[in-house]
Amino acid sequence: MSKTRIIMHGCNGAMGQVISRLAAEDENVEIVAGLDIADKGLYDYPVYVNPVDCQSPADVIVDFSVAPAVDGLLDFALEKKLPLVLCTTGLTPEQLARVDEAAKVIPVLRSANMSLGVNMVFKLAAAAAQVLAKSGYDIEIVEKHHNKKVDAPSGTALAIADAMNEVLDHEYTYKLDRSQVRERRDPKEIGIQSVRGGNIVGEHEVLFCGTDEVVEIRHTAYSKAIFGKGAIKAAVFLKDQAPGMYSMADVIG
Repeated sequence: MSKTRIIMHGCNGAMGQVISRLAAEDENVEIVAGLDIADKGLYDYPVYVNPVDCQSPADVIVDFSVAPAVDGLLDFALEKKLPLVLCTTGLTPEQLARVDEAAKVIPVLRSANMSLGVNMVFKLAAAAAQVLAKSGYDIEIVEKHHNKKVDAPSGTALAIADAMNEVLDHEYTYKLDRSQVRERRDPKEIGIQSVRGGNIVGEHEVLFCGTDEVVEIRHTAYSKAIFGKGAIKAAVFLKDQAPGMYSMADVIG
């Protein structure tokens, strides 16, 4: 099998560096070029500031960047007809609409979390909710991250809640703060609580709280490598797919 040739968008960032290191150790993939705001001389592969200057033959783009850079990336991916693994979060509704339009022309894989384990949590939580929520169990999510993370709750916590709410016919609301209103818990709510401290990479815990018992589903990330490994798996998967919108659930199978 020939190597999957990757263009790394956001190669200078923390995840770009992690993926570059993992790809160098993986015989199935090769990063042929990087895209970022500057060439810092970190890599053997060429780095381009302007995507139009990148002429390296490639099979797929992997993106870990910032939301303002995604518009130019979509233009580049569509011009080159390259599959896109889109990992950047915080996109505007207008950008998300553009991503949906792009998926009509090229394969796009977008996920709130690239970890294979977290994406299995999505499936497990949804399956548990179908049984336990309908039996009256309360649902709570607790997520923990490092002290530099600025958004709360995490996109992954919201994605877990969405996965459960989807199988529950979207009957549940999300409760992010219990301090402002003194009232009993609504049976049709999913509580989401956030902890920020130290260098916690990421922890997500789903609690199904019933009478006299609690069922827990937990995922702990010990390094960012798990997200990089997932992104590489997604790139290998996506390169041979037809245009359309994909998720890590398709990679897991």
